[in-house]
Amino acid sequence: MTQEWTTRQITDAKALAAVTHPLRRRLMDILLLDGPATASMLAERTGQAVGNISHHLRTLAASDLVAEAPELARDRRERWWRLVTRTVQWSTTDFADDPASDALERAASSLNLERQAGYVRAWNEADQDARETWGEGPFSTNTWLRLTPAELEQFSREFRDLAQRWRERELPDDGARRDTVFVFCHGVPAQP
Repeated sequence: MTQEWTTRQITDAKALAAVTHPLRRRLMDILLLDGPATASMLAERTGQAVGNISHHLRTLAASDLVAEAPELARDRRERWWRLVTRTVQWSTTDFADDPASDALERAASSLNLERQAGYVRAWNEADQDARETWGEGPFSTNTWLRLTPAELEQFSREFRDLAQRWRERELPDDGARRDTVFVFCHGVPAQP
């Protein structure tokens, strides 16, 4: 079954809280990279108890972020889970009208940034062999631009489109090993 991937625009606090939890986000990342899995498979991958993984999968399912994949089960006891959408995003404006939702969105954005920075910190602590293997590939970049709000929206769309083209490209059948690479970029109004 081919799945059409879309971006999920999160507009409700329940789904935002579900996706922000560190273990739940990790489960979503694993399902994104490795495809459907059972709670047992995810427990083994994360070092968590199966019951804990099942609880978090049900929480994600209640917000339509993951769904059961019964077509993969070999019997009625086996429960497979799949990601519903490839990416999630949210806007601060969708939560600004309610103080509690606004606070949740700010906390979610902060936790998301910590998660992203954590991957970069882990790379910075990698051993020399790993660094030599990847050569000049890993990068960090920053720049100052002068933009209108509409231009920043356009820049954001173009960056996401570029990332999507690389993510959805047909992988060459050249025998080369392709490991996962985490890429992120932020563009926010700021002053030097």
